[in-house]
Amino acid sequence: MLAGDRRSIARAITIIENNAPEAKNLISSIYSHTGKAYIIGITGPGGSGKSTLIEKIIREYRKEGKTVGVIAVDPTSPFTGGAFLGDRVRMQDLSTDEGVFIRSMATRNYAGGIAKATKDAAQVLDASGKDIVIVETVGAGQSEVEIIKVAQTIVVLFAPGLGDEIQAIKAGIMEIGDIFVVNKADRANADKAVMDIQAMLQLNNKERTWTPTVLKTTALTGEGVLQLMKKIEEHSLFMRKKLERKRSLEKAEAELVEAIKEKVANSIIKELRREGKLEDFLQKILQKKVDPASIAEKLVNKKFGKQGQKRRD
Repeated sequence: MLAGDRRSIARAITIIENNAPEAKNLISSIYSHTGKAYIIGITGPGGSGKSTLIEKIIREYRKEGKTVGVIAVDPTSPFTGGAFLGDRVRMQDLSTDEGVFIRSMATRNYAGGIAKATKDAAQVLDASGKDIVIVETVGAGQSEVEIIKVAQTIVVLFAPGLGDEIQAIKAGIMEIGDIFVVNKADRANADKAVMDIQAMLQLNNKERTWTPTVLKTTALTGEGVLQLMKKIEEHSLFMRKKLERKRSLEKAEAELVEAIKEKVANSIIKELRREGKLEDFLQKILQKKVDPASIAEKLVNKKFGKQGQKRRD
């Protein structure tokens, strides 16, 4: 996998996605080989043309001689539990390029627009030698903010004519977006959409050291793609020079928090199984006798409350 073997990369991501027993050791062993790829998150409502734009971006990076990995997070199929694989169908012309690796992942009902294993899969592509890693999210609205835990540059994409455009990108999305793109700019109201986004950005009082840019593209023809890539490169240089340490610490903290959550949850569940109490709690939840949050609070307090009290004493 470290040598870039495609079959090995695919197997590594499958191990992580299935949370196989060897996944933990795999992630641990490749960690020291990560940190070289630049990770770009592309998010926005469905139908905005994310996959078409990504295809054009990949082709431009390949012209520059850069290798590219893509993680396309698709909705989970209600029948198979797998990804719909729509993005791989759209990008199938690139599948024979040895410098491109594309993988669709199902969300498996994980909130936040990205699969739980997405961060680790991105590290696999990073460790395998890819220069650029692109993560495309499912377009789930405000929950897309989870992408900030994965990507270094976040591109928020949408198209005019999808309904209430501003509703689709407000709140958390306005805060995490580094570059905003109005795709399908040949449509009517594209200029109005640009002005609306600019107005929303001005209303956002959050202090920023980077000023987000609003661009127009037409992915089908490639118009505006080079300008977008130039702006991504500008943000990349900015991140490396100005915010590398801060974002790295935040990313490391987020990874640590996720790891602690998983460890604590697994520990409590194993203990309940060993004591034969898990079934009882699950039945109470199914019977609506108690909500999951209340049980979780009780279990966490039981596990850590006494220890905290002893320390205070």
